[in-house]
Amino acid sequence: MRYVIIGAGAVGGTIGVRLSEAGRDVTLAARGAHLAAIREHGLTLGTPDGEHVARLPAVGEPAAGEPPLTPDTVLVLTVKSQDTEAALRSWADLPVLGGGTAAQRLPLLTAQNGVANERAAARLFARVYPVCVWLPATHLEPGRVIASGHPYSGMLHLGTFPHGSDDLAHRISADLTASRLLAPVRDDVMRWKYGKLLRNLGNAVQALFGTPAGLEADGRTGPEEGADGRRAVQADLLAAVRTEGEAVLAAAGIPHTSAEEEAAERGDRVEPVPVAGQRRQGGSTWQSLARDAGSAETDYLNGEIVLLGRMHGVPTPVNGAVQVAMRRAVRERIPAGAFPVAGLTDQPRDVANPTS
Repeated sequence: MRYVIIGAGAVGGTIGVRLSEAGRDVTLAARGAHLAAIREHGLTLGTPDGEHVARLPAVGEPAAGEPPLTPDTVLVLTVKSQDTEAALRSWADLPVLGGGTAAQRLPLLTAQNGVANERAAARLFARVYPVCVWLPATHLEPGRVIASGHPYSGMLHLGTFPHGSDDLAHRISADLTASRLLAPVRDDVMRWKYGKLLRNLGNAVQALFGTPAGLEADGRTGPEEGADGRRAVQADLLAAVRTEGEAVLAAAGIPHTSAEEEAAERGDRVEPVPVAGQRRQGGSTWQSLARDAGSAETDYLNGEIVLLGRMHGVPTPVNGAVQVAMRRAVRERIPAGAFPVAGLTDQPRDVANPTS
């Protein structure tokens, strides 16, 4: 099989390099300075056991014939959820050798946070394979990705959408397993993705209020917003967004894995460890702010809980407030970890507490 990684950032870059190391045929799709760096120098993957430079074919906006799509091609979608619709439209109608289009003939893996990508993909693609991603990786500079998971780089549960599995899922699993990636096949993969959604509700909290070392110097925080105070706010928010999320999923009748089940599954096989003496600084949403990417995935994480809450009559004031705060952070280009505590509590009353 041939693999095309659509979005060669933290997750996609790690998967692509690991598959290539295992002898699989891999093409990367990227944009801007990252694409230019990959083409000029290759993609560097920093891991606990050293650096790996993969010189792989790399494309930008796809076009007919570039990359050539053969019937044995597997598309792996790893862009952030806010970029899913554009990516799907770009790839869906590309021709496949022998006839038909990518959407008609090729399997599409959705290796992304959130649970909205699969429904969006299934509107266009006939064969959608959800992937629940546990892969601690970082992408902050062009041409370089850090994968801090050890002894395996990550765990990728996969199956078919909306449920079940098939022979292709097992073949893909075998390729991933040969690539320093654990890849269990699960008939209930969406249950795992909803469990991961609950965990990801804390992504924006970390991005907004992460470790505030040195923030007073730039005037964004005052003495009343010291490290201890911000950590307390962060802890309270982490608990609150998950509590709301669990209540919403219960009201909607949506099953999900528990934190205990996930911990038992992962065990000590995907442990984040320092790479070149540096610990991982933050998750995917934190990285979007740190890179000043211009968008964040929060509307598809906390926003998913807000949406389901509205549909099932469950108040979600904390997730809603975090969602609005993150949009402000992106809009005003507030650095990762530097959002003012007061900024979360000074919102209009009907936004911060719609039930009051």
